[in-house]
Amino acid sequence: MKIKILFAALFAALSVMAQESEIKVDLRLDSTDFLIGERIRGVVDIANYSSDKIDVSKTSKTDRFFIEVYRASDMYLMDSISKRVFVADFSLESGEGQKLETFLADHYALKHESKYLARPVLVHRGIRYEGMFRAFDLVKGIKVAQATQLFANRPNLRRDLTLYHWMRCGQEHLFLGAQDSGDSDRAWATRDLGPILRIDKPTISVLKTGEVIILHRLNADQFVRSEFWSIPDQLMFRTRTAVQDPETAGTQRVRELYKEKSVAPKKNPWYKFW
Repeated sequence: MKIKILFAALFAALSVMAQESEIKVDLRLDSTDFLIGERIRGVVDIANYSSDKIDVSKTSKTDRFFIEVYRASDMYLMDSISKRVFVADFSLESGEGQKLETFLADHYALKHESKYLARPVLVHRGIRYEGMFRAFDLVKGIKVAQATQLFANRPNLRRDLTLYHWMRCGQEHLFLGAQDSGDSDRAWATRDLGPILRIDKPTISVLKTGEVIILHRLNADQFVRSEFWSIPDQLMFRTRTAVQDPETAGTQRVRELYKEKSVAPKKNPWYKFW
């Protein structure tokens, strides 16, 4: 019995040493907070310090990569809901590294407000190389505006479009969520529309032609106009443009003229106050 325990401990130590010296696996998430419905983007970083070649592809029989997601409250290992690969195929020779994009919500049913832990795992020739756990929270966000879209050619379909705001990387951000009901119950991916200055309430407009226009304040002088194309089977981002605030555009141009020195400021003697 003691021999078995010693052997298991030795094997674990060798695995840790192999992990520390041969192959590094890491995962970085875009944020620690995500709204329910976001795809939850992350970047996987893999470095090969071993003498072997790493080959993660559909044809590989020895190597594979995946990300484990746990519910933090009870460390429950969630089941993947997708058969798609977590990252694009890659191969690394000795001394090479690779950064790859991944989206956790494409593989796990992350639909409930809670804290989760994600861990990247690379299996190479039967040995697991694990990265550190990365914690993230799923939140509902704070609702600020809502609109409903109906479709002439799909009378039983209704699409609820909702704007939320939440802190991200030290700034307030605006998000768009969409949920279908009626003859479809599809939930569309929540989208980050960028930073928002919460002086004016953002607006959302649905046009008869299918365009969805969202206007929110970016800073003291600018608004952001985001446009989506919304049809029964698609919700697609089209454009994002900065729009000058009409109330400040005049004063902004005056400041630019002074800066360009094309207009000289008026100078009065010190004893005149008019």
